[in-house]
Amino acid sequence: MLDMTWNLFCQTGNIETYLLLKELEQQGELTQEENEQASSSKLESMDLPSV
Repeated sequence: MLDMTWNLFCQTGNIETYLLLKELEQQGELTQEENEQASSSKLESMDLPSV
């Protein structure tokens, strides 16, 4: 999706397309951070057998 948006911006020079690209990038970063936080909290809450 990001590549398509970037290519459209390169072809048209439309600033709204560029702003859309930046918004999509930010949403992707936030989603990635949320996934990392959820994964780490799941690991912390797991009961692991002691050795």
